[in-house]
Amino acid sequence: MLLIPAIDLKDGHCVRLKQGDMADATVFSEDPAAMARHWIDQGARRLHLVDLNGAFAGKPKNEPAIRAILKEVGEEIPVQLGGGIRDLDTIGRCLDDGISYVIIGTAAVKTPGFLYDACVAFPGHIVVGLDAKDGKVAVNGWSKMTGHDVVDLARKFQDHGVEAVIYTDIGRDGMLSGVNIEATVRLAQALRIPVIASGGIANVDDVRALCAVEHEGIMGAITGRAIYEGTLDFKTAQAEADRLLRGDRP
Repeated sequence: MLLIPAIDLKDGHCVRLKQGDMADATVFSEDPAAMARHWIDQGARRLHLVDLNGAFAGKPKNEPAIRAILKEVGEEIPVQLGGGIRDLDTIGRCLDDGISYVIIGTAAVKTPGFLYDACVAFPGHIVVGLDAKDGKVAVNGWSKMTGHDVVDLARKFQDHGVEAVIYTDIGRDGMLSGVNIEATVRLAQALRIPVIASGGIANVDDVRALCAVEHEGIMGAITGRAIYEGTLDFKTAQAEADRLLRGDRP
């Protein structure tokens, strides 16, 4: 069970939003590269970057900050990036810069042919991000709900060749209200590819709950506000997840 620290970028700063509201952003660091180093030093084995401005603009907007993070990280751990990635040229540029996995969200839902082309052009590097509320998918930085069922869409994208699905319960993201375990398991059980949980992790009990269902196909969980506000100690939580999945006694 990978715990994956989120570094959400807005105007070059590391921030967290509540329920995707750009007007409700808390700045946690003005040096995202230093924040990346901090999480690596705490034992992170993957980083999750989101270009928030890019998600709303439809094209990358925080490239200087992203490149600074990649320079700091080097080849130590994989970095995944989402937000405003809507064409093959952008994917190619991201991978050339050192991104390991590119996350396609809104464009996957609106233009599934693009997602298919991306999987063909860049096999092994494409992850799809599905943000949902009450089982229905949202797009455009969560500003628009669609009628698409999240499980049906995920199955379709699996057939395109995506590496994994990041599932975010947007009703819980940034709210420290606990992970929607039931919905995450339901999605993982329907797929052959791994699911990464996102949204709502508050403390180590949420990590333990995810570890208990890891065998259903949940490979990791993205955590943001909890590790920045201190309700979850990242290093301790990753160690606990490793212990549980090894079957060690306390």
